[in-house]
Amino acid sequence: MNGRPLTLLIAAAVVAVEGLVALGLGVFVAVETLTGTPDDMTSAVAEAVFGLLIGAGLLWVAWGGLFMMERWGRSPAVVTQIFMLPVGGTLITSDLPQLGIPLIVVALAGLATLLAPPTTHALYGDG
Repeated sequence: MNGRPLTLLIAAAVVAVEGLVALGLGVFVAVETLTGTPDDMTSAVAEAVFGLLIGAGLLWVAWGGLFMMERWGRSPAVVTQIFMLPVGGTLITSDLPQLGIPLIVVALAGLATLLAPPTTHALYGDG
């Protein structure tokens, strides 16, 4: 476990980008909630907080877990990628393939790098 394999670095980058997107969407919803007139203030605030928490959590998983080569980082990252697949599929069937297809591609890239043998070896050793 001398260095970080490329697959682990890519996985950390994918999860970090997902975290930044979630954080950005959380900030966007928060700003829109504060400057606009939402139909349901409670739901709008909850969505903003959810986006901010998920974004911060994913950034923590990317940096504190994957980049620092901690074993615990892979599980939440894999679960995130798995959850993104049906979301991408739903976006495609909702006439938003421009969002759904990239989401699925990113999720598959994340899964491939998270489950790659060099990543497994770096996180778990020879086992």
